[in-house]
Amino acid sequence: MTRRFAIKHAFTLLLLAIGLAGALVARWAGAPMPFMLGALAASAAMAGVFGAHYPKDYAFPMPVRLLFIGVIGVMIGAQVDPGLFTNAGGFVVSLGAVSLFVLASQFINMAIYYRIGGYDKATAWFSGSPGGLVEAVTMGEEAGGDVRVLTILQFLRIILVVSILPVALSIWNGAPVGSAAGLSLTRDGGGLVQLPLVLVLVLAGHVLGRTVRLPAGQLTGPLVAAAIVSWLGWASLDMPPWLLAMAQVVLGVHLGVRFHGVGRALLVKAVGMSLISVTVMLGLGLGLALAVGWATGIPLEVLIISYAPGGVTEMGLVAISLSANPTLVTMHHLFRITLTVLLLSLARRLGMLHLR
Repeated sequence: MTRRFAIKHAFTLLLLAIGLAGALVARWAGAPMPFMLGALAASAAMAGVFGAHYPKDYAFPMPVRLLFIGVIGVMIGAQVDPGLFTNAGGFVVSLGAVSLFVLASQFINMAIYYRIGGYDKATAWFSGSPGGLVEAVTMGEEAGGDVRVLTILQFLRIILVVSILPVALSIWNGAPVGSAAGLSLTRDGGGLVQLPLVLVLVLAGHVLGRTVRLPAGQLTGPLVAAAIVSWLGWASLDMPPWLLAMAQVVLGVHLGVRFHGVGRALLVKAVGMSLISVTVMLGLGLGLALAVGWATGIPLEVLIISYAPGGVTEMGLVAISLSANPTLVTMHHLFRITLTVLLLSLARRLGMLHLR
């Protein structure tokens, strides 16, 4: 058991090293968000080419992922300020648009996966949810859906959004966005002195998230803890840009590892279906962002990221990297995920779709 434990952790270090190498190559090439996308591409390629040689039952260590999710939560919480809701009316309008996005995306995706993809109704319905990955897979399996398809389609939604959105925004802006080479989250560059406080806030936030049962508590708990400390002026939370780069590499590798063990035929079809679904959702999100931005004055880039159906952690990280009000973005995504899970639960309880 000890030897197997050591092998898995050594392999994790190898994957992180490969992810970092991919990130540095992407940064050298001038790619948008190089540390996340480069690490994702490198680890996905590793899974595709050498997946058969992975340690038995290998999975990326959850404690490592949770640590850096907590770090991202602290980064977001450190940027909370009293002026967050100065445009409260616009915020309400924007959340209303998120509601429209969730309803439209859910039923459009259902049609895509059922009519075009040929998946059964349960698999199509729960695969098509624009959020709530864990809940969608769990409820979908209970409803008789294909858990392999559910899992890969839900992860592909996040992976494709994380991959496409920075590229699309780079084209939109006419220059690569989110490059850590030019990113500065602090006035002085930060240093190791901040790490003990960050780790304390991550731990306290995880306890808070689990105790209060906050949605996405592994992220929102540290976010709330950091927001309290920052807002009350108890401590400075200026953090070094290299910590953001590390978080991007870890999340990129975690997403890339998800390609391990997926059959080629299943993956090819799933990627094709997901591309259709994600393209439609991003187009829908862009249309809503343009309308809401015109009506409320909320910056368009913030709204585009807020309506992109990626994971709350990944979208928060994108917002941090682009300096696009990550707190506001995160709140939009928490609302999207909560509403999506409620819709999935309601549909099952009412037997709306006769999934069994």
